[in-house]
Amino acid sequence: MQKDVALNVLGQPLVPCSFEPLTGYFRDGCCKTNDEDIGSHLVCAIVSDEFLQFSMAKGNDLITPRPEYQFPGLVAGDQWCLCLNRWIEAAQKNCAPMIKLESTNIKALELVPLNILEQYSSQD
Repeated sequence: MQKDVALNVLGQPLVPCSFEPLTGYFRDGCCKTNDEDIGSHLVCAIVSDEFLQFSMAKGNDLITPRPEYQFPGLVAGDQWCLCLNRWIEAAQKNCAPMIKLESTNIKALELVPLNILEQYSSQD
């Protein structure tokens, strides 16, 4: 029996966000979610120094390695599944990182219109 295929904001199958560092709520490289994912890790972001500092100031240190969680710490240019609300908050403060639309979960559209996400789209 095949599991439901997660979709991206473009309505296509979700493309992995990052395997190095390994990201995603399920640590499977993808911005997949379920009801237990309280943070809604939906946005595949290409983190910037500015965003990492913003996140740290908000109490979420994504820079410091945490080996006990197999977390290497992030540096600018890394791709990471961010919590949707943190990305929205960063966008409101003009420091939201660029994103990969093909790797951003369709559920992000419940709070952010596609045309806004497209403004932050990286075409790499």
